[in-house]
Amino acid sequence: MSNSESAFEMLFRAEYAGTVRLATLLGADDPENLAQEAFVRLHDRWDKLSDPAAAGGYLRATVTNLARSRHRHLKVVRRWSRPQPEPVHDAELIALQRADHRAIIAALQQLSDRHREALVLRYWLDLSEKDIAAAMGVAQGTVKSHVSRGLSALRTILDTTSGGPS
Repeated sequence: MSNSESAFEMLFRAEYAGTVRLATLLGADDPENLAQEAFVRLHDRWDKLSDPAAAGGYLRATVTNLARSRHRHLKVVRRWSRPQPEPVHDAELIALQRADHRAIIAALQQLSDRHREALVLRYWLDLSEKDIAAAMGVAQGTVKSHVSRGLSALRTILDTTSGGPS
């Protein structure tokens, strides 16, 4: 096994679970496949990376973009198809939906894609505004706006569903 293959394998072992969690939190209906696709795309470019330390950022950006594309695709599909039965969720999603997280996850799903992406990247992955901007493909000021507006909308949703402020 070459050094390049070994480095990629180590990155996969270190980052795979996190990319699946990110895809799940971004609302992907198939988070494992989305994470695998991100790694396939990274692997295809692995030898061309100028800075292998940037691979984590590349993965986050790829997962974010794939989730965004998937949401757009599903909106079109839903518009033209009959209602389907509720999907069966994977074990990780069920674990995330413990009683204390259920309301937040449901509220996140009601946010716009951009607001949800910004909040998940900021508060679940604890990324800096610079890293969030890179993952979302927007300016840092736009990240601040999305986080602020997303928090405000999330607060409103949670207040409404809980019957008012706690």
